[in-house]
Formats: sequence, structure tokens, C-alpha cells
Amino acid sequence: MARYTGPVCRLCRREGVKLYLKGERCYSDKCAIDRRGYAPGQHGQGRRKQSEYGIQLREKQKARRTYGVLEKQFRHYYEEANRQHGVTGEVLLQLLERRLDNVVYRLGYAASRAEARQLVRHGHFTVNGRRVDIPSYQLKEGDVVAVREKSLESPRLKELVETADSRAVPAWLDRDSATASGKVLRIPTRDEIDTPVQEQMIVELYSR
Repeated sequence: MARYTGPVCRLCRREGVKLYLKGERCYSDKCAIDRRGYAPGQHGQGRRKQSEYGIQLREKQKARRTYGVLEKQFRHYYEEANRQHGVTGEVLLQLLERRLDNVVYRLGYAASRAEARQLVRHGHFTVNGRRVDIPSYQLKEGDVVAVREKSLESPRLKELVETADSRAVPAWLDRDSATASGKVLRIPTRDEIDTPVQEQMIVELYSR
């Protein structure tokens, strides 16, 4: 399975915003954006005027990197959003938010989406009582995500479950700390998605 294996702090610097790809490090004074708030590379500190296409591309890359999705899969999400009823950009973000790895992260059972993806791939979570190891699995309204009972023997997962309450949960999700689980109450609205992207720019990019 293809995936990005380079330094993720470089991605935040390239986009100029925190994408929260490194978990706790992003909240500390070690954050690359706080220390070097300019693009990486030899010409990172130079000023370059962006074209309209360049701005649209940056918004797409920002969304793609936030959710850890490669280009081909991201385009599939866009095509699916374009087929559905509603505002295409908003539907696109709703599809990305309802990925299993993202919901695990939102519930606080992983420090980053990358960690959530790894934990899901290793089979540590169930959906409606059945083990699911596909990070891109699309959750629906009413689905219940839970940490497998056997997985709670893992020191890392035990730590994550114990500290989950310190993280806020979006209004469209409900976390039950007693059972190390969470439920999808409804499809999120745009106001409930805090991803810092202008989704209309992405739609314009793919509509070219």
C-alpha cells in the first residue's frame, strides 16, 4: 500500500498551517510551524505570488495531507461527492470525516490520524461489534466504534483510552469512556468540521 513516509512536519511548513500530523508534538514548543513558519527548502523564505491555480492546488494538498489520503483516492472521494446530493465541497469533507481512522482520532483514541490508521490496520477496533481493519471504512449514522477488549491489554491503547477524556469530541460523535467506544450520531455539518480548508477551491480545481 502506497503511503507518504517522509518528514510530516515538512508538510505543515509547506502548507503554512498546523495540520496536526505529529500528535502531541504539534501542541508543544517543538512544533515546526512555531519554530520555522516558512516553507521548507532553499527558497522557502522567498515571497512568491500564487496564481489562482496555485491557491486551489494548495487547498487540495492541505486537505489531502490532513486526512492522509493519496491523490488517486482523494479524486475518488471528490467523484463520489460530486455524484451525491448537496454541496460538493461539503459532502467531500463529510466523506473524509467519516473515515474510520478519522473517527478514531476524533474520539481521542489516537494522538494523530497516522496513529489511528496504524491502530485500525492492526485490528484494534470494531464497528458494531465486528472487527474492521480498513482505515477508509465509511461509517454511517448510528455506527458504534469500540476498542477491542483484548486490545486494552496494550499499554499504548490503555494510555490513550485513559487520557481520551482530556480531548473534546465533535458534536456529531458521542464518546463512552466507560466502554472505550464512540457512536456516530449524525453526518457532520460544515460548521462541525474544523479542517482549515476552503473546499470550494478544491471543487474549482477538479472542475477545470
